[in-house]
Amino acid sequence: MEVIQHVREKFSCRSCETIAQTPAPSHPIARGRAGPMLLAYILFCKYGLHLPLNRQSTTYAREGIDLDVSRLCDWVGAASATLMPLVDAVRAHVFAAERIHADDTPVKVLAKGKCRTGRLWTYVRDDRPFAGTAAPAAAFFYSPDRGGVHPDAHLATYAGLMQADAYAGFNRLYEAGRKPGPVTAAMCWAHARRKFFDVARLNKAPIAIEAVKRIDALFEIERDINGKPPPERQRVRAEHSRPLVAELKLWLQAQRAKLSAHSETAKAIAYSLNRWSGLVRFLDDGRLCMSNNAAERALRCVAVGRHNWTFAGSDEGGRRAAAIYTLVETCKLNNVDPRAWLADVLARLPDHPARRIAELLPWNWKRNRVMVAA
Repeated sequence: MEVIQHVREKFSCRSCETIAQTPAPSHPIARGRAGPMLLAYILFCKYGLHLPLNRQSTTYAREGIDLDVSRLCDWVGAASATLMPLVDAVRAHVFAAERIHADDTPVKVLAKGKCRTGRLWTYVRDDRPFAGTAAPAAAFFYSPDRGGVHPDAHLATYAGLMQADAYAGFNRLYEAGRKPGPVTAAMCWAHARRKFFDVARLNKAPIAIEAVKRIDALFEIERDINGKPPPERQRVRAEHSRPLVAELKLWLQAQRAKLSAHSETAKAIAYSLNRWSGLVRFLDDGRLCMSNNAAERALRCVAVGRHNWTFAGSDEGGRRAAAIYTLVETCKLNNVDPRAWLADVLARLPDHPARRIAELLPWNWKRNRVMVAA
């Protein structure tokens, strides 16, 4: 760590005695001592490397630097507020997509006498599987519970395709009379496969094992058309996937008739058949994927992080986490170093024109750096 000293000399006019002084440089945090490099390092350690602030404080203390947890927490909050224009821009980019992935995961939140359960939601835009040119991005949100009002609010302006699990809180989004328009649901084959896989692994059930093999055959076709344009994907699916899906449905119906409704295999079959219209929607639209893995991959940072920081300190802490996860995960999706990007934008944001905020988004930032280097 280094200390940067700014020398602001004063000049006086001998004729009129007017005094002039070089303006003070802008700071990422108003009246704050922390520079952009230090703030970027703290944010990246907390949300990228999953290192809680108390461990960071201890690490600094070993180097003879006194940075207590409360000060680090204040800096994280102030830096999050500085970065909010970029967070809002990423979210707007995600919800301008034709198709998104959606998922959520629980997080413990400190409360009086105990911890309660909040949620972190993610919505991912990734057009690369169907040869889209838009930059991938992940938008995160926090809510104190899992009520359906929260995705309703997050997606208030969105109408398009959404790949998700069977969470009932999404159902209002699918209603025909919804404004600005209904969201079209595409269910996740990975979830359906997982039901059979768990039964096959634990009980060695032959029907579940066969179901996993049949679903894996569909995923094998998807691997061959990943990155192809929608018409090509739809053509291959019509030729190869659609017959397999039709056979799978007939086979599942026949197997269910032989089983007790209370058996684990029958429950796995019912999960798929009850959601069949959503599961097969990928056959009719080349933009859709078979799974919701893009959202699950984005949430992996939370799953790994909560083993280290264990809980959020408050609802406000959850909202800060959602904001910074939005930026860090979007950087990773675009192969941008989150720490370098955070340091640069924290240094530039205070003096950057608001109407040109898009220039600082990770994919534009990366392209501009390449052009400058060239």
